[in-house]
Amino acid sequence: MSVTTQTSKFVQATSAGAFYVVRSKKDDPSRRLLQQFLGSNSTPSFNRDKLASTLSLSDDATSALIHHLQKLSMLQTFEQPMMADSGKLEDILPGILKPLSCDGKALLADSQGFYLATTGFPHESAEELSALGADLASLHERHSGLLDGNLNAQSQSWGLLDAGGFSKLGFWPLNIGNVTFTLVISGMPRLDRHEFLRLVWTLYTRYAADYVASDQGAISA
Repeated sequence: MSVTTQTSKFVQATSAGAFYVVRSKKDDPSRRLLQQFLGSNSTPSFNRDKLASTLSLSDDATSALIHHLQKLSMLQTFEQPMMADSGKLEDILPGILKPLSCDGKALLADSQGFYLATTGFPHESAEELSALGADLASLHERHSGLLDGNLNAQSQSWGLLDAGGFSKLGFWPLNIGNVTFTLVISGMPRLDRHEFLRLVWTLYTRYAADYVASDQGAISA
């Protein structure tokens, strides 16, 4: 059943929707809509009219956009509201990061090459991997004309692959509003898990307050 017929439901992005939002800095209606949900501390109840006003779209266009995102499994509904994680990031993030790696090794670094949290990596390795992530981001930026333009790669992620093409170590930029983090994962990534949504949601509510529409009640009933 479409979200647009479930006005009493509480709505949030899925892990796929969260990945779509953070994989690029490009602006489009789908990304703006999902950002509205991720910028709220709790899952809002769906209100098409208020959401259409926030996005400057017609009611029909908003309904079509919601339906499109549902078909792509980027939106989900809940019977009861859910809350974003609260507390200190150093306490929250390790438990969120661990399930994202098949071998339990992951870290989150800022754009300056310093890590905010790590699980499974020794301190020295985490420091060097964070610096490497910043270097790769700079490398991608320098060659963005080829990668994002001519090749239309549609990805800013980098990885070390084995002979079978499977990831041994991956670096994923997370564009949270105007701030970019790097998620480093050892082994096969598990970005389809609920913990990835929790990670993006936690970061959005803390670092993108000025980026997401200021009226967070715009999509609440």
